[in-house]
Amino acid sequence: MADPADGAAVPDDVRWLALACDLAKLCPPSRTAFSVGAVIVGADGREIARGHSREDDPHDHAEEAALKKAPGGLAGGLGGATVYSSLEPCGHRASRDRPCAKLIVASGALRVVFAWREPSLFVEGTGAEVLAAAGVELVELPELAGRAREPNAHLLGGPATG
Repeated sequence: MADPADGAAVPDDVRWLALACDLAKLCPPSRTAFSVGAVIVGADGREIARGHSREDDPHDHAEEAALKKAPGGLAGGLGGATVYSSLEPCGHRASRDRPCAKLIVASGALRVVFAWREPSLFVEGTGAEVLAAAGVELVELPELAGRAREPNAHLLGGPATG
């Protein structure tokens, strides 16, 4: 269920977020980065783009990969869209100038739905705060966090649990 302090979940949120979690399983393995999947859905409920970490470049994050494929995604053309990400979008990153949270804000997307808060393994997870400060509606669906952790179990010291 969505955190009451955040936005409310809508019926298709679980379906789209489950797809994002499945996309994370496509990521090439890494010992220095999370495996994440992302799907961008327009205000009309149709998929615009999808991506996963390290899809075309070893430094690509899932949200970044999906935004690159979305028409106008990196240029503010996604007004009304929702970004579904298996992991809280990053608020800080060492490999690129702009973290995913800032890319999402610049895209014009109005909502972000995610399953799992970023653990402080590589950087402090601050993406939710960046998005909220910019007025982006956040919905966390922790019932899918176990699925989001599965492809990252090797980073977490063992099997993923719900």
